[in-house]
Amino acid sequence: MGRIYATPEQYTAWTGQQTPPADIDRLLARASEDVDAALVTAVYATDALGMPTDPAIVQALADATCGQVEYQQATGDDGTGAAGRWGSVSLGPVSLGDRRDRPAAAGDVDLAPRAHRTLRAAGLLPGVIW
Repeated sequence: MGRIYATPEQYTAWTGQQTPPADIDRLLARASEDVDAALVTAVYATDALGMPTDPAIVQALADATCGQVEYQQATGDDGTGAAGRWGSVSLGPVSLGDRRDRPAAAGDVDLAPRAHRTLRAAGLLPGVIW
């Protein structure tokens, strides 16, 4: 398992929800992977486990992760990235479907707008390789 940037407690505090989704640990892990994908070229200090050491960066990654889960919950995504990709219409015996691809975000991940703004405000996007 990779790095996980937020806890269930941070998620409930961030969203103001009383109870997180039943599978919050999995959702936070998937959202952390999405944040990592967006940060491919970001440069920041880390410890031996690859976790950020600057408290402002730690907070930004936690907030972005919570924002990503919140976005996925709002769009009906289960963390797989499949939600919202297909639309369908049925009328009696006729059924039509269409593909609804979204434009790719940083790192080819469907990054939540709030998560993107949080990472940009922290100076992590766009990343620059020196």
